[in-house]
Amino acid sequence: MTIPKRLPARQAIAEAGFELLSRNPGASLSEIAEHAGVGRATLHRHFASREDLLIALAHQAIAEMDHAAEVACHGAPSHTDALKRCMEALVPLGDRHSFLAHIPLDDDPAITAAFERQAGETRDLVDAARQEGTFAATVPTAWIVQAFDHLLYAGWESVRSGETTPAQAAALAWRTLTHGLGTTRDADGNDL
Repeated sequence: MTIPKRLPARQAIAEAGFELLSRNPGASLSEIAEHAGVGRATLHRHFASREDLLIALAHQAIAEMDHAAEVACHGAPSHTDALKRCMEALVPLGDRHSFLAHIPLDDDPAITAAFERQAGETRDLVDAARQEGTFAATVPTAWIVQAFDHLLYAGWESVRSGETTPAQAAALAWRTLTHGLGTTRDADGNDL
């Protein structure tokens, strides 16, 4: 039997922070330390304040999501396939996505700029997929982006609760996105 190795303290704190703060943005440092299996003194050796922890988590979440999306989309044959691959890559990072969406870090210009850049990249990819015929022209881009974001979170919740694997959750999220917002045509080829 292999004994699982314990995560280094900083990594354990980060994982606990993502897990707790994505569900409860008001989670205390004591709760995070306890969930990480470290004392408050250890947490404070790594993060001097709650604000320091939140900023570090935001930068980590942005970097992880950027990397996952970049790797997933590399070499995609179409914008639609790139968007689907992003869904597949980002569902397992749903706690990071939720953290960024729910923790107010508007005072940090670097985080705000990175978050806005990610949102712009998603909008651009959705628009390009629409041009390929994936989404109905009558559905606003903002609606599709919101649906994409919420389906990422729903997929992650499904995985977290043990209902699905990451691959199953991503497939269900993609199916919901494209069947719910995709093009539907009548016998004459007109969008319905």
